[in-house]
Amino acid sequence: MAYKYIAEEWAKPEKSFVDELMRQRLVQWRKEPTVNRIEKPTRLDRARKLGYKAKQGFVMARVSVRRGNLRKLRPRAGRRPKRMGVKKFKPAKSLKLIAEERAQRKFPNLEVLNSYWVGEDGRHKWFEVILVDPNHPVIKSDKNINWITEKQHTKRVNRGLTSAGKNVRGLHHRGVGSEKARPSRRYGNKGVHQ
Repeated sequence: MAYKYIAEEWAKPEKSFVDELMRQRLVQWRKEPTVNRIEKPTRLDRARKLGYKAKQGFVMARVSVRRGNLRKLRPRAGRRPKRMGVKKFKPAKSLKLIAEERAQRKFPNLEVLNSYWVGEDGRHKWFEVILVDPNHPVIKSDKNINWITEKQHTKRVNRGLTSAGKNVRGLHHRGVGSEKARPSRRYGNKGVHQ
């Protein structure tokens, strides 16, 4: 029942106590490293919904990602390109997926399970990433999560197999209009296969 009330407060943070709480926390978060291991999730309801359990083998990390599009330098040498190619360049991945990949690089022996948004300011967004240790005996004996110990789930975040990765690949859409998204966009654009 408590999770329900936590979720209601986080649904509109600017209208609840979360707003003031975040102002204080962001001051501290800005001083922390880009990938920072934390003891427990900030949003317990969201973490539990995405598979987190308060047991051995589960690790939480808070990751900051710079907001905005790709900042390109204006060309200084040679002939001037007509449109410069400086503004309106967007990364092909979401900031959430970038955060998950950073957490994977920091903890190479763990697997990324999922992630969720926890805060933002004018310059950064913060996500909390749920990581699982596939070699931990507690994880191996838990029938709800031991699927992640199988070899086909190794480095799953780098292959776009997390929820954020599937969203970027267009796999959250089905039916009309998404025929070329499966098994991958690159495969679907080849045309007729012979």
